[in-house]
Amino acid sequence: MGRDRESAIMLSDKVRFYKDFTAALIRITYADICHKVQAFEHRLTYRQSPSAKNVVVVGGSFSGAFLAQRLASTLPTGYRVVLIEKNSHFNYVFNFPRYSVLRGREHLAFIPYTNLARNAPPGIFHHVQDTVTQIEGDRIQLKSGNALSFDYLAIATGTSRGPPARLSSSAKADACTELQRAQQSLSAAQKIAVIGGGPVGVQLATDIKSVYPTKCVSLIHSHDRLLPSFGQRVQDYATKEVKDMGVDVILQARPTILKQLTAEPEANSIRLRFENGREEDFDLVIPCIGQRPNSSFVRSLAPESISMSSGRLLVKPTLQLAGERYPNIFALGDVAETLGPKMARAGISQAEVVCKNIVSMIKRRERLKEYVPDPLEGALKLSLGIKRWVISYTKSNGREILFDGEDKSVDMDAAQTWKQLGEDIETATAQDKETGVMRESLSDKAPKE
Repeated sequence: MGRDRESAIMLSDKVRFYKDFTAALIRITYADICHKVQAFEHRLTYRQSPSAKNVVVVGGSFSGAFLAQRLASTLPTGYRVVLIEKNSHFNYVFNFPRYSVLRGREHLAFIPYTNLARNAPPGIFHHVQDTVTQIEGDRIQLKSGNALSFDYLAIATGTSRGPPARLSSSAKADACTELQRAQQSLSAAQKIAVIGGGPVGVQLATDIKSVYPTKCVSLIHSHDRLLPSFGQRVQDYATKEVKDMGVDVILQARPTILKQLTAEPEANSIRLRFENGREEDFDLVIPCIGQRPNSSFVRSLAPESISMSSGRLLVKPTLQLAGERYPNIFALGDVAETLGPKMARAGISQAEVVCKNIVSMIKRRERLKEYVPDPLEGALKLSLGIKRWVISYTKSNGREILFDGEDKSVDMDAAQTWKQLGEDIETATAQDKETGVMRESLSDKAPKE
């Protein structure tokens, strides 16, 4: 009876979700049509200028890439957008944990920036692969030693995390090698500990168990519940699913690495000690904890704009830096201390606000748009194994929506992002096969243990 009741509630929630989603889709579609009409007119009227002023976007993940794309089809003559990003390709970070497990698909996580502004006028968009080290007045200093002046600056640098949530390599080939090494380590290990019970840890633990069902996988978390930043229903649902898959869930534990038993970390090498004194050996330990906002380069310019508690950049509702000193500097996405969730959808919504406000300021309009979070921006689509997922979000009335389903593809909506960035995932796959980037033929099947 309990299972039937839960199924009925989830079906009702699914209907509510699609009702909310349809309303949001209508608004988004209407706005997109208006933007396409505006972009068409923009291509006809924009004139390239050698003395164009720079609107600089720092950070090319979801928030920054979408903002640069919008600015490239919106900025008036006399301005251009410069995207500064340390990585050679857009990193589809959602799939890094999965591609640490599945072989032969890692190339799909790296999307070229080449066609980001394919429909924009010539000369309006420039991509610079570099890292900002400091802001000095109206100039940014780059790691390469170069400097760049700006009239407007948007900071979308996100957060730093360790693998598998983020990778250290900035070039596609090297990043693919990182993921391949992770795959090899997982394949060689029999007893694996994943530390951290947030979305990344849950996804990684269940992906490992899906691909390697005979391996011993432990999911260790410091809180008394998995997914502590989300609603209780998804916490309970995910915990049950994880346990049903055979993952050992260890809560309220902060283990320390006692010693490494061999020189190589791949096999039978790591011993963990728990607070109660218990010790346990693992072949592989994968931390999925901790993140740090990438805001340090702002400190020399405006230290008061960095939150003492979170390290994020303090912003006004207009997403301008807090205070009155730098109205031409904006922050958005995970690096910004907004009222919205730290989700890609929220960052994309914030990019729309920043784009409109920069254009309004250029055209000397006094009224600026304010960012107002939408409940759907906080929707969590959590994978629980290679095929299954659950969606959860909290409506404005406090009700938590929850329903589950199955994916047809193991690549978790990667194709949609490829398309949004002007690329075709199938064409890229064929090219990677020809150039030897792919180590082996694609397969949805798990490797043999």
